[in-house]
Amino acid sequence: MARKSSWEWSRTAQTRQSMLQAAREIFAEHGFAEANVADVVARAGSSVGSLYHHFGGKTELFLALYEDHQAAHEEASASSVAKAKQAGVADPVELLIAGARAYLAGAWERRDLVRLFMEGDGPPGFELLRRTRGREWIRQNAVLLGASGDPVDRFMVTVLTSIIGEAAREVVTSDTEEAAQEVIDAAMVLIRRLDPLKRPE
Repeated sequence: MARKSSWEWSRTAQTRQSMLQAAREIFAEHGFAEANVADVVARAGSSVGSLYHHFGGKTELFLALYEDHQAAHEEASASSVAKAKQAGVADPVELLIAGARAYLAGAWERRDLVRLFMEGDGPPGFELLRRTRGREWIRQNAVLLGASGDPVDRFMVTVLTSIIGEAAREVVTSDTEEAAQEVIDAAMVLIRRLDPLKRPE
């Protein structure tokens, strides 16, 4: 019985992944508003009933794609920061840079998704979700940097996070990986120059 259950779970996961991949392609080609559920299931080799069973509809499919994308970002950044710590890096800014490099590398690898989510063509409530995620990203960076809760520190962490976000916009519109890497390197130089938690004399 356990073997059958494991097989069914694997098949369900595979079906879900096939639909997400098909949705990624269809949404990237047509945008959310113009995308058609029938096109997604046809490309996934599945059925409309199966899509509604796994996701509930086009909106939920789009949001699941976004959540998977964000989870990949977070996992890569956290792993990169952990590796830097294991290598003896203790400077909070350098740890942030390690995480930012992983984040921006992921932006290049999934540039079709980043462009999709940047364009603002999403279901109702998506912009609010993006803003909420953005605030959480700032909070996580503040923890990593050991920033205090005072207004200047909050402002500096927000600026720093914005630099990474704007770098991602440039990365995903780069023509080549080399050009994207130049943007990433430039962003890291700027972060180091800002030294965000250093107070002026």
